[in-house]
Amino acid sequence: MNLCQLPRRTPALVEDIDTVGAVDPIARRLGELGFVPGEPVEVMAAGPFGGDPLLVQVGYTRFALRRSEAARVRVRVAPAA
Repeated sequence: MNLCQLPRRTPALVEDIDTVGAVDPIARRLGELGFVPGEPVEVMAAGPFGGDPLLVQVGYTRFALRRSEAARVRVRVAPAA
C-alpha cells in the first residue's frame, strides 16, 4: 500500500520510495526528509474533503505532503506492539 492509502492514525513502516527515471528529485527529497526503509510513519490528518495536503509524521517530525508525493512512499502497517 502507499502512504496516501494509509488510514489516518495507523502506525506503519516505510518500505521503499518509488522512483521515476535515473534522476528523480522528488524521490531524493523524500529520502532526505527521512522517508527511508524501516522508519515509522503515520498520516495524522488530511486536507478538507480528503484532499491535499496530508499531514504526515515520519519519526518525530511532521510534514505536509501532496497526495501525489505520498503516493510514491510504499508502506506496510506496523505490527501491534
